Amino acid sequence: MRTSMTPCLFRFWMPALLAVVLGAVSAQAADRHGLSAFNELKYPADFKHFDWVNPDAPKGGRLALIGPVARTTFDSFNGFILKGDAAQGLELLFDALMTRAYDEPDAVYGLVAQSADLAPDRSSVTFRMRPEARFADGTPLTSADVVFSFDILKAKGHPNIRAQLRDVAGAAALDAHTVRFDFTGSLARDLPLVVAGLPILSKTYYATREFDQTTLDPPLGSGPFRIGDHNQGVFVSYRRREDYWGKDLPVNRGRFNFDEVRYQYFRDRAAELLALQAGEFDLREEFTALAWVTGYDVPAVKSGKLLRTTLPDASPSGAQGFFLNTRRARFADVRVRKALDTAFDFEFANKTIFYELYTRTESFFENSPMKASGKPSAEELALLEPFRDSLAPEVFGEPYRPPVSDGSGKDRKLLQAADKLLNEAGWTVKNGARVNAKGEVFNLEFLIVDPTSERISSNYVENLKRLGLAISIRRVDPAQYQRRVKSFDFDVVTARYSLRLTPGVELASFWGSETANVDGSLNLAGIANPAIDALIGKVVGAKSRAELEVATRALDRVLRAGHYWVPQWYKAAHHIAHWDRFSWPVTKPRYERGIVDTWWYDAAKAQKLKAN
Repeated sequence: MRTSMTPCLFRFWMPALLAVVLGAVSAQAADRHGLSAFNELKYPADFKHFDWVNPDAPKGGRLALIGPVARTTFDSFNGFILKGDAAQGLELLFDALMTRAYDEPDAVYGLVAQSADLAPDRSSVTFRMRPEARFADGTPLTSADVVFSFDILKAKGHPNIRAQLRDVAGAAALDAHTVRFDFTGSLARDLPLVVAGLPILSKTYYATREFDQTTLDPPLGSGPFRIGDHNQGVFVSYRRREDYWGKDLPVNRGRFNFDEVRYQYFRDRAAELLALQAGEFDLREEFTALAWVTGYDVPAVKSGKLLRTTLPDASPSGAQGFFLNTRRARFADVRVRKALDTAFDFEFANKTIFYELYTRTESFFENSPMKASGKPSAEELALLEPFRDSLAPEVFGEPYRPPVSDGSGKDRKLLQAADKLLNEAGWTVKNGARVNAKGEVFNLEFLIVDPTSERISSNYVENLKRLGLAISIRRVDPAQYQRRVKSFDFDVVTARYSLRLTPGVELASFWGSETANVDGSLNLAGIANPAIDALIGKVVGAKSRAELEVATRALDRVLRAGHYWVPQWYKAAHHIAHWDRFSWPVTKPRYERGIVDTWWYDAAKAQKLKAN
């Protein structure tokens, strides 16, 4: 099942922006070719290319794919604002000062910037830019464009972008190719890398255009692709630029090998699968266990023309689940939220629906060393003790783990435990309905956009009905779904937070009090908890990886004890179905799929496929 924060709330830029919010750089990092959390760089200044590319990969051909997130439509090429539904792939149009190395937890290396100099007190960072950088129309890319990009994104960008830039005091062009950013506040660790990852926009281009409006006019960027053919809500094509100024830089060698990258859009996963098998496009990631196990029993797969490839995923699996909107009064009591979790029978779903391909998610930092386990360490306790009076006792013991059922789909022991919790919270059963002291019925609506969600939720819904809750499933069109999620007009939605190995200021967008009531924010559950805010501050302020892991584990304990979600499942792999006309490097980037970035069109394979 494909679930992500991206279709609901992110614009295309946010995943790329958050991917480079990377952490502290030591005071000795002056004029370095790259930056990383805690000053750890794998590649030397004279490196020729990343290890996870084929530097001699041929250029050419087309890759037509379904994006890695569940987008079913688009109506805008402006991915920097809250309005509209931005097309996928727009990040291919824009360069940044630095770009990510996907085999390191958190390193970035110079792209438009050839070096960075961080002030000893971390109050500023200065980037020295490459004079040869150009926009796609041939105009120079200068420090004035970098300053303009920062100013306009901070003033008019998506709320989540603005939140990242809150403590960036300003940007100044020192000369045509030198730009300095100044920071304020005590949590400046991430900020040099936040600004290093900002997209660079053309000041001249936007002098005659409204930045904060949706548009289907192709924007001007400086990146490796430009927008080609497109049909609103159906497909968008990106064409590789032969004149791309940065194509021979070490950070780009062996990358962006397709002449065309085309993102397809379907409103139905079943139709999408049939279209793939008919050869209407080349590749998709399969998120439905049923389809992965049973949906590819077709001649093209049996003959080896259509391949099923499993790519290992070493990145944190993030937090996927049914998120409960605590802004609504009936979810205010933690016992209610815990009861909803207790009623979910994952073991039944994994056995009957998922073919046991998944593992139950327990942590907000699943599949990573940041996940809490066992009793709190002394270091964790030091962070938690100041909030003991306001935290649940379970925070100070073993971290909360979802109950394990007997796999029957209606485990009586668990349903009885859920019933007890609801009764204690003041929701009792009268005449078959769960009501409060005022006689109000406990209504609960699952908001969905994908019919697969209804099938997966069916057993859970039946268990909740057994408890006397009035349950409904509301399937809406993609545009309405995104509008309702942005305005928090839902009871329960399924989503996934994709987390990094070095999380930072973005955590405030996920779970911080400031974003709880900001339309379009990523804080789906409406979490507003001073202890969580303080622990996020400890994560952002960590000065070593060990310190960061202590803080994330403490934060994980508090989040899990808050029962803001009903955790679902994860798998530490990508299931990719694709036609056999592509090749890829021997080494996969450890923390990324690498498909658009590093694969290439294999003419010999394509010819063989055509001949057969």
